[in-house]
Amino acid sequence: MNEFQIETAQNVGIAKNVAHIGDRMLGYIIDSVIIVFYSILVILLLVSLDLDFGDLWAIYLLMGLPAFLYYVLLETFWNGKTVGKYIVKTRVVKIDGSRPSFSNYFVRWILRIVDVVLTSGGLAVLTILIKGNGQRVGDIAAKTTVISEKQKFSIKDTIIRDLPNDYVPKYSQVLVLSDKDMQTVKTLYDDAVRKGNHNIILNLNNRLVELMDVVPNEKPVDFIAIVIKDYNYYTQNM
Repeated sequence: MNEFQIETAQNVGIAKNVAHIGDRMLGYIIDSVIIVFYSILVILLLVSLDLDFGDLWAIYLLMGLPAFLYYVLLETFWNGKTVGKYIVKTRVVKIDGSRPSFSNYFVRWILRIVDVVLTSGGLAVLTILIKGNGQRVGDIAAKTTVISEKQKFSIKDTIIRDLPNDYVPKYSQVLVLSDKDMQTVKTLYDDAVRKGNHNIILNLNNRLVELMDVVPNEKPVDFIAIVIKDYNYYTQNM
């Protein structure tokens, strides 16, 4: 699963997983089944009313609007999701990670005609594979992509750290942090160390110093490591 980097307002980079093409195809199939099912229900309902053909056609166009506008309406009012995307846990976001506007959704919806409808999805698949960041033609034009919201955790992803029996904590102020805070710190710290991203380390260090109201003597990378260990010590011995 490819990743792309999002810069937050605090200049902290967060890696987001691009939705797997298999998930996107499954989501598309689910949405298509819903649209077809709805359209069939509308047709059966109108046929049962035994209306004049002119009236029938006008009513069909009106009742068919939800199916026609399915993607742009749901993505706009459901934060980038459709029923299919909700089930497979994907979502449309702007390429910088922020929430798209209606114009972004509208552009990718209009261009669906080109890279999904006219080419049976072939152009969309080809573009996604070549582009590498989850963008089909509509996404490129709208400056959006589709991310996966599936969470994959292992023991390494938790805040748990193995500590020696004689470990002596240094910063009791870590208790001002919550488990959620520490999970975020650890995730960003581990990712920054792995990728050698010193800016993230500095931002985390400054934020922790501010929250904990301490003046550490250690280097930022060492200070954060101690904070994580100290939090483990205090929470495991409470």
